[in-house]
Amino acid sequence: MSRWFSRAAAAASVALLVLAASPGGHGAPPAQDKETVGAKGPGRTVLPVNQIVTPIGIQSTLPGLRPQALALSPDNALLAVSGKTHELIILDPISGRIEQQVPLPAEEQEEQHPEVVSPQILDPDVKGQLSYTGLVFAPDGRRIYMSNVQGSIKVFAVDPDGYVEPSHTIRLPPAGAPRRAEEIPAGLALSPDGRRLYVCGNLSNRLLEIDTAGAAVLRTFDVGALPFDVVLAGDKAYVSNWGGRRPGPGDLTGPAGRGTKVRVDPVKHIAGEGSVSVVDLAAGAVKAEVLVHLHASALALSPDGRWVVCANAASDNLSVIDTATDSVAETIWAKSSPADLFGASPNALVFSRDGKTLYAANGTQNAVAAIAFDPKRKRSKLKGFIPVGWYPGALALNRRHGLLYVANIKGHAAEPAEPKEGGPPGFNSHQYHGSVSIFREPRQRDLWELTGVVYANYHGERIAKAFQKPRPNQPPRPVPERIGEPSVFEHVVYVIKENRTYDQVLGDVRAGNGDPELCVFGEEVTPNQHKLVGEFVLLDNTYCSGILSADGHQWSTSAFGTDYLERSFAGWPRSYPDGMGPDERDAMAYAPSGFIWDNALAHGVSLWNFGEFMMPECGWADPKREGEPQWADYWDEFLNGRGLVRIGSQPSIETIRPFSPTDTLGWKMAVPDVWRARYIANQVATWEKEGRMPGLILVCLPDDHTSGTSEGAPTPEACVADNDLAFGRIVEAFSHSSFWKETVIFGIEDDPQNGWDHVSGYRTTAYCASPYTKRGAVVSTQYNTTSILRTIEQILGLPPMNQFDATATPMFDCFTETTDLTPFDSVPNRIPLDTMNPPKEKIQDPLLRRHAVQSGRLNFRQIDACPEDTLNRIIWHAVKGSAAPYPAWAVTLVDDDDD
Repeated sequence: MSRWFSRAAAAASVALLVLAASPGGHGAPPAQDKETVGAKGPGRTVLPVNQIVTPIGIQSTLPGLRPQALALSPDNALLAVSGKTHELIILDPISGRIEQQVPLPAEEQEEQHPEVVSPQILDPDVKGQLSYTGLVFAPDGRRIYMSNVQGSIKVFAVDPDGYVEPSHTIRLPPAGAPRRAEEIPAGLALSPDGRRLYVCGNLSNRLLEIDTAGAAVLRTFDVGALPFDVVLAGDKAYVSNWGGRRPGPGDLTGPAGRGTKVRVDPVKHIAGEGSVSVVDLAAGAVKAEVLVHLHASALALSPDGRWVVCANAASDNLSVIDTATDSVAETIWAKSSPADLFGASPNALVFSRDGKTLYAANGTQNAVAAIAFDPKRKRSKLKGFIPVGWYPGALALNRRHGLLYVANIKGHAAEPAEPKEGGPPGFNSHQYHGSVSIFREPRQRDLWELTGVVYANYHGERIAKAFQKPRPNQPPRPVPERIGEPSVFEHVVYVIKENRTYDQVLGDVRAGNGDPELCVFGEEVTPNQHKLVGEFVLLDNTYCSGILSADGHQWSTSAFGTDYLERSFAGWPRSYPDGMGPDERDAMAYAPSGFIWDNALAHGVSLWNFGEFMMPECGWADPKREGEPQWADYWDEFLNGRGLVRIGSQPSIETIRPFSPTDTLGWKMAVPDVWRARYIANQVATWEKEGRMPGLILVCLPDDHTSGTSEGAPTPEACVADNDLAFGRIVEAFSHSSFWKETVIFGIEDDPQNGWDHVSGYRTTAYCASPYTKRGAVVSTQYNTTSILRTIEQILGLPPMNQFDATATPMFDCFTETTDLTPFDSVPNRIPLDTMNPPKEKIQDPLLRRHAVQSGRLNFRQIDACPEDTLNRIIWHAVKGSAAPYPAWAVTLVDDDDD
């Protein structure tokens, strides 16, 4: 721990007392071991990532939004915000009150309206939404421009009284990427006279210059890869390139979605650089490309016009470019020390009025970093942190009133609209609930106290503890107290399943904190999972750190969600990076701290991977045979082994290739999980014959996702029963092997989005089985995805990858020093696995028939490529019947189009 943060840590306890009486609840104690995730009174929320948020100031809550862009009008009278919604939200900049919810102008409405018109005249665009970023006021305050992820610019008119209405749409030329035609506009900038609009073409790798009067594209400039933001300084435009320079001949590249490429590093195959393109607007040419650091994102121009600052979100630092020389003059760290673990993610910037303080939004620390800005003497330094909401992603400053505005993309825990009659509210992970924090710029004497709050909120003290040196002569323990001390385990099996909440599956277990009303896949459907929690431990306070598979598989394997991931929820325009298909792999989504397999390989731990981050390659064995095999064909292959179908996969990231067999697979709903389980059991038998087994074994077991009520697919109960039996057989195979005495098995869902829960939308099912696991115990210690990864690291002697697994609670409470070698015996399924959804023509119930039609239209070939609220309703009524009221008290509906 650095000296700077030692001081901050000392201030933490003082800060909690000093701020106890302030609005926002800063005096509340830190999370307890058994505290549940969610809102815990005014101004305090416990997160499923080992953090607490206690934002200062006024909190403008935005249900259903993930706000990731802010714009303040030139007269400081209007604050515009948008993100994950089909509206532009106008806030009062003093109170934070929502003044307007403005629909987006129709995509077909290309004619400008000189006067504000009624929104009824225009057909609002109900599909458009804010892109990664891009929201600006015209210099005269009469227009607002917003980047629409669907490939256009939405323009809004502001009347003299400050009333905002949709005006028109500026269509952008196609990007022409291999697998997407539409452009993805990002950052925007306007010329001082408002006549020229500069647009970052994130997919085409261009900067577009547009005539705001006629909407014509005047010029385009080829810049770097994935341009994110643009600022104007004199006759030059500075463009940050999220993915660095464009790849050239001979460069090592990786996928960046829609068939595009970025440069990657040779070890982890993550995006390998960031850059800033300098465009000479007078000469009409790109003048220079300045190398900065990873994920070059937000830009800010100093008030004197001398310095351009670039936030490097995946390097935890800021690059200061001297506009006189177009070179990097200084690198500023947004964390206390360059040696600190990765985990600040600075991704938005704004200067104070006098330019002496630079503010950076540290997304993964839920804080705004205040930096004394002095690049001329190369003496810029971090002054302290300000606690805000969950994942700050945009900043603005009201220079007239000294107010700082922070858009918190994830905000805080949602509050369901409909409480359960006679009981507590419930949750689903898609309850987006962003916020905007509004507060005065703090004085220096307040910053130390606020910094202490931030440090306590992300449990900074745990990071130092994670790096305590191992002690000599320690006895082997199930989970060593310190990394590097011996463990009784030599093998860890890590099973990643798909999309279930705790209440959905284990809500009927009386010993735990469940709600049987929400249980749709109880013991009749999942007898093996119920047997596991009965024979070993029942974990009823464990949470997924991710929301859906795109970030869930990242959290499950790297304990991190990058800025690129957090900004991609607007329809996943470049990729859905769960690693299971061509447009589901993306080097930009991968954390620079690497994956758990990178960590294992770097420290000499052997590895094997059954399907995680593998792209399916399945079909008929006869290449001349037309069409694709269906579930019944793969089921026949499982039963009879006729060799008519081909089952295989390829790695989506090169680092895992040597350790991933390609004659099995992860994602593909048409292949039963029991086929995967048999493949794994056969491999365990082979390892037994060889007398050795890898230290870390990953398993992707996806069929509890279900295929809804699609004709030709098993019923939801049959899918989950298949997954349950497969999981039981996998545990059985390992526990009956000679490796059992040195093996521990962990299981968890990658995300909880396909369900509902009365405690938290992030709460999920998790499992722990080993000879040293407690027997018949209920463990209510708060754990999450990163806890499993941290426990794996603790057992295998691996250091933490980043601040999230470093602050995670190891799962000590699941284990005992006493050995019980009794193996696990799986039990037969009670639901026939080939129970098929009936043809829609034979369904008499109107609601169930409609759901069957909907299921047939949903895309189950790709992971999560269907609206989850739709699928959740289909599953609920398929199991409970059409007459059973859908538990609206447990699910707050939001617009969901995350495919």
